[in-house]
Amino acid sequence: MADPPSPPAENEKALHRELIVIGASAGGVEALGNVFSGLPRELPAAVLVVLHVLPTGTSVLPMILERAGHMPAASARHGEKLERGRVYVAPPDHHLLVWEGRIQLSRGPHENGHRPAIDPLFRSAARYAGRQVIGVVLSGTLDDGTAGMRLIKECHGATIVQDPADSMYTGMPQSVIDHGLADYVLEAGEIADCLCALLDTPLVTAPEPSIAAAPAVGGLTLDIADNRSARKGTATGLTCPECGGTLWAHEEGDLLRFRCHVGHAYSLESMQIEQGRALESALWSALRTLEEQIDLFQRISRRSPNTSTSRRFEQRVADASHDADTIRHTIVQLGRTAVHDEGGEEPAA
Repeated sequence: MADPPSPPAENEKALHRELIVIGASAGGVEALGNVFSGLPRELPAAVLVVLHVLPTGTSVLPMILERAGHMPAASARHGEKLERGRVYVAPPDHHLLVWEGRIQLSRGPHENGHRPAIDPLFRSAARYAGRQVIGVVLSGTLDDGTAGMRLIKECHGATIVQDPADSMYTGMPQSVIDHGLADYVLEAGEIADCLCALLDTPLVTAPEPSIAAAPAVGGLTLDIADNRSARKGTATGLTCPECGGTLWAHEEGDLLRFRCHVGHAYSLESMQIEQGRALESALWSALRTLEEQIDLFQRISRRSPNTSTSRRFEQRVADASHDADTIRHTIVQLGRTAVHDEGGEEPAA
């Protein structure tokens, strides 16, 4: 665990952390409940939460967090001003961002296969609050949140992850730890005390790192317009699993990420998963075409019974049926691999 910062000298101006951003995925509802049960109602910081959820329906996570703890929680609304002691939850199918002390909701491109995704929130929070932000990554599969935690660290914010031994799914917190980005590794029930201690500890003012804030264009922050800088990376021979556009590779320290020209972004792990999903979709399309061919060949065969034409199309039916069975078997195997790689299904709050 990192040592707490030293108290400021008498002639130095002190400031305090004021923003907490939390990301979670599979197993995250229980972990979030454990965190919020220990936070006081008068918490001197705004708290923003992203949980990977299905794009349809209404999230009940604000209700869950209010019942688990003492702070008022609500689904975030575009343009509302951040207030200390309040919890803002990303609504389904919208990225949650911070811009000039206000909430920004965006239906920008999916990142790591998700909207809302954790990385966009963490990036925008780091650019807005710098040293005054605390990032928290809880239970989840794969590695959404790792790139965002890197920017928080570069801005000298504090980073906390749930101990993988305490996590229902270890992928997300373990990824942050493996990249050396975790200041504190704690059980979910211990995180609230750490947050309170960090908020109570004054910071010494210091020059901020040279992380360029994104300008506003058309009412949207261009943290999302990091999308427009996609071509500053290295062009690859890969295509975006979602839109088919060219992917550019971006080196972020020891992290390798891919982004297409419209902004869909992937880590190495999420790229593997999304390619698998795209492949499965293509296989289902091929299977559908084969089934249609089988039906057509059978109709032709029945119209010319006991002829060379009938025998030729009966053979085509047999060949297409064999190919269809092969594709079905491949799809089943891909499904088993995906469940193993992702560690199970993602939750819906």
